[in-house]
Amino acid sequence: MAPIPTPPREPDDRPEAYVGLEQAAAERLARERGWSTVRSLPPGAIITMEYRVGRLNFEVRDGAVARSWKG
Repeated sequence: MAPIPTPPREPDDRPEAYVGLEQAAAERLARERGWSTVRSLPPGAIITMEYRVGRLNFEVRDGAVARSWKG
């Protein structure tokens, strides 16, 4: 039987730290800090809700991050 794979670890980072940052700067910083996927979305966007390890989501309003969450 094949071993169960170990899921990747998420960066030791706080999503709240990105709120207020300009979108491009927040995306760049998130990738530098080790997030494998960074997803920027407009307010009210319809998105899939499955949890993905290593993904950081941004809700962007007027070019700045208004909300940020993992998954």
